[in-house]
Amino acid sequence: MSTMNTYTGKQFDPMKMTTDDISLRDIAHALSLLCRGGGQVTYFYSVGQHSINCAREAVARGWSDRLVLACLLHDASEAYLSDIIRPVKEHLHGYREIEAQIMHVIFEKFGLGDLTEEENRCWKQIDNEMLSNEMPAMLNGKMPVEKVKICSEPDLKEHPFREIEEEFYAMAEKLITHKI
Repeated sequence: MSTMNTYTGKQFDPMKMTTDDISLRDIAHALSLLCRGGGQVTYFYSVGQHSINCAREAVARGWSDRLVLACLLHDASEAYLSDIIRPVKEHLHGYREIEAQIMHVIFEKFGLGDLTEEENRCWKQIDNEMLSNEMPAMLNGKMPVEKVKICSEPDLKEHPFREIEEEFYAMAEKLITHKI
């Protein structure tokens, strides 16, 4: 069977995804339940919470609502693919292409399909810098990256998934209605 089922009851082939298949509720729900680092962290910290922290960092830097939304949605493909840790992703033949294809559809859905190379570089930078700030709080042992100074204070406390789901959803809704 080549179809997937989503939280809101949608069914589609993820390899042939269209903008009609994308649901902000599905994204917020799934990302709030996906644990960062493949679950190899000292407490539950979701991809959704990481995404919220990235968006808050973009706000702290005074970036446009468009870039804040890109930061919030930068891992949205994981709502449909799950979270695969970086050291493994690079060895999965075709994974990055599938991820990029799904992200393109998601960005199209939310009016970000025309992000420039510079805008993409910006959200990727925040993603990496946020990772360097999350790791010391969540990992045991040697940190694989050096902590980078950022403009915001990320919320690294453990939160119930429903709280993160609602915060992500509300933030995205507000940004989507104000970004144009």
